[in-house]
Amino acid sequence: MQTDLLLAAKIAEAAANAARPEILSRFRNVRSQSKDDGSPVTEADIAAEKTIRSILTEAFPDIPIKGEELGGDTTGSRYWIVDPIDGTLSFTRGIPLFGTLIALVEEGETQVGLIDLPALDERLLATRGGGTTMNGSPVQVSQEKQLENAIISCSDNYCFDLWQARSMLNRLVESVPKLRAYTDAFGHTQTICGRIDAMVDFALKDWDIAPTRLLVEEAGGRCHQIDRSDRYDYGFGLIFGSPPLVEILVDWFQELQI
Repeated sequence: MQTDLLLAAKIAEAAANAARPEILSRFRNVRSQSKDDGSPVTEADIAAEKTIRSILTEAFPDIPIKGEELGGDTTGSRYWIVDPIDGTLSFTRGIPLFGTLIALVEEGETQVGLIDLPALDERLLATRGGGTTMNGSPVQVSQEKQLENAIISCSDNYCFDLWQARSMLNRLVESVPKLRAYTDAFGHTQTICGRIDAMVDFALKDWDIAPTRLLVEEAGGRCHQIDRSDRYDYGFGLIFGSPPLVEILVDWFQELQI
């Protein structure tokens, strides 16, 4: 059964709205602890995910949910996938560059995608076939063609090393004059809005990529997904943004045979 995407988008926004006070009331006033994989988690992550789940379940009781903190599975043909605070490290350091990710996936394709940046009051939303908006206004990715003019963002050294992909990072450093490390949901948002021209982001989980795939495409960009889940725990990568630049960056990745 196909979901009413406009209704689903409305409910996703309601869930993000409800999560904001759970997150912001604890911002710069929270302790973190380490999960088994070494990544940080806080009571804000847990509280926000519980709130999001409650709203999604009330509206769509038959659609299962997978969340970063509270689990769930994605074995069915239709599910919600949630990361209550993407960029928890930034959150715990008092840096406002974190976000909430919500996506509805059907038959392996994202149908509704949302990235919310609570501390910056910026929200991206897309439905399949409906375009991408920032706080209600349409946005588009950059159409920059020249690397020498482009701002390219990437994940940090640690993520490249997890993928044994330092050669790709070295290529970026050597070849891109304006290489920046705007990571996590913040970097994704800036790229989708066209403020950053393209982004290379490795060592991701499925909840990290699900909203971005749709948001990029509906904003007129190209999103190249790399699946290394058979090799790595953080098994997904994305190269996305301006289509001409993504073509160049994907060619580099393939040439390096990572």
